[in-house]
Amino acid sequence: MASERLAKIPEVDIDPDGVFKYVLIRVHSKEDDDSSVDIVRGYAWAEYHADIYDKVSGDLERAGGVDCECLGGGRIKHDSKAKKIHVYGYSMGFGRANHSVSTEKIKARYPDYEVTWADEGY
Repeated sequence: MASERLAKIPEVDIDPDGVFKYVLIRVHSKEDDDSSVDIVRGYAWAEYHADIYDKVSGDLERAGGVDCECLGGGRIKHDSKAKKIHVYGYSMGFGRANHSVSTEKIKARYPDYEVTWADEGY
């Protein structure tokens, strides 16, 4: 049951274009201590990284059976016409996400894109 619930959570949900903040979130099952999934969420509407984390974790936790933990943040530059995504930067509040983990998840979601990352920039 726990792994089924986690499997239903999309690993990547980001806006289709623009430069915006993102967070890497670990979603833990409350039913099985070993069960978790890391998800990437990035939206242009967010003024702060915490805005994204608070909304996503709140929605998931209200649905039941999971706890969330923010692993860090950064920025995403998404150019859907050029089919390019660049992950970079950090969050003042949560620190730098592991961009290599985020990039691998984004590559799986956007297999026909060029996906790159760098630790530089804000």
